Amino acid sequence: MPHPLPGADVRELGRLRWPEVPEPRPVVLLPLGSTEQHGPHLPLDTDTRIAVAVAHGVAARLPGLVVAPPLAYGASGEHAGFPGTLSLGTTALTSVLIELLRSADDTATSVVLVNGHGGNAAALRAATRRLTAEGRQVLTWAPRTAVVARAGVSAAAADLHAGQAETSLLLHLAPDLVRLDAAVRGPSPSIGDLVRQGVRPLSPTGVLGDPTGASAALGAALLAEFIDDAVRGIAAWPGYPGPLAW
Repeated sequence: MPHPLPGADVRELGRLRWPEVPEPRPVVLLPLGSTEQHGPHLPLDTDTRIAVAVAHGVAARLPGLVVAPPLAYGASGEHAGFPGTLSLGTTALTSVLIELLRSADDTATSVVLVNGHGGNAAALRAATRRLTAEGRQVLTWAPRTAVVARAGVSAAAADLHAGQAETSLLLHLAPDLVRLDAAVRGPSPSIGDLVRQGVRPLSPTGVLGDPTGASAALGAALLAEFIDDAVRGIAAWPGYPGPLAW
């Protein structure tokens, strides 16, 4: 997956040898995405690419952070019925996150989960409750509607999936993977309807929202807002020790 910020000095955990893991132990950023349909015009790894880009952007701004390899499978049951969707489900994802972050005790002083897929939210809440109760420092960041709207996305609350926001982000991050000629407008159902029915009966194309007006410039602005929001949250979090001597 291409580095979203060329030239930025970002430490990637997967590229280090074990003696190179910094001391004092760093804060680890773990991007969490999905492998699921994103309409006929966006790649299946859209959520993962966005989460990785945010994590790299944050690590370029705040010292003492290391970016872990992404977890590219999530809870995507609402996207069942579309070829390409691979889902762990909420129960399994909760267990994966708990075990993964327990294992991070030897590597990190704390962990920030950078989430790119809304369907992962229930698993993140459950895992964070358990890990926090066990004494670990865990923070979750995810895009918020107010931040999306601040970047200029039209009708942000209704832009649920593969609409203007995600299309713009991918036009910025991976334009070669976007098929604008295949982009179509979809409905904007309630969350309740999505939970009850899933995406396929509501939108045969998989799009929830409208990609019209998407642009690389809007994607760059949106990514910058996401990074700013995450930086503010992490910098104010007790689990972030500030600059470290490494």
